[in-house]
Amino acid sequence: METKRTSSKEIIAYLAEKFPACFSIEGAAKPLKIGIFQDLAEQLSEDETVSKTRLRQALRHYTSSWRYLKAIKVGSHRVDLAGNNAEAIDEAQAEYAAKTLKESQDKFANKKQQDNKDKKPYKANKHNAKPAGDNKRQQKFKTVKSSPKRAPKPAVELKPVESTTIKVNQQVKVQIGKAPMNATITEVAGDDISVQLDSGMVIKTHIQNIFSE
Repeated sequence: METKRTSSKEIIAYLAEKFPACFSIEGAAKPLKIGIFQDLAEQLSEDETVSKTRLRQALRHYTSSWRYLKAIKVGSHRVDLAGNNAEAIDEAQAEYAAKTLKESQDKFANKKQQDNKDKKPYKANKHNAKPAGDNKRQQKFKTVKSSPKRAPKPAVELKPVESTTIKVNQQVKVQIGKAPMNATITEVAGDDISVQLDSGMVIKTHIQNIFSE
């Protein structure tokens, strides 16, 4: 069993192969006889690869193409499946085809123009102006950058405490990292000193890290 032809493109190619005097897939198209669908349905009644629904869709696709619409001109004749002349095309039919062709081409041109507009990359103006937000951020950065630096506070001279003078509740400076911090002694156990920082944290350190101003 052959696979059914489902796309209009496949069916049109099949019709061009089976009825070359009537259908074509390139070059100038020939106007089709009125009622050609019925003729095709009869000729392909035993052909299980093409359904009537798909055949109707393929014919609609074929007769709405620009190539086909350009062939509908006054004085031209429609053809049957064998390529024989049938009805002559009158002025009304030619005008309708020309109108349909123009509408289709205009629609295509507008869509293409819109697509190009959507794809167009952003370009700054001739002065390469940046968005307002960037200018504000840049100005803010300059303001912060140009702010005068504060003079460093004079370093406080710290003195090591004597083990004989250390006592609980004494206010001292404890060296943690690079900066000395205010602390209160909470426990003294020889050289091991427990202190409470201003933040509330209690730590254990050695006497050599304890200073007074």
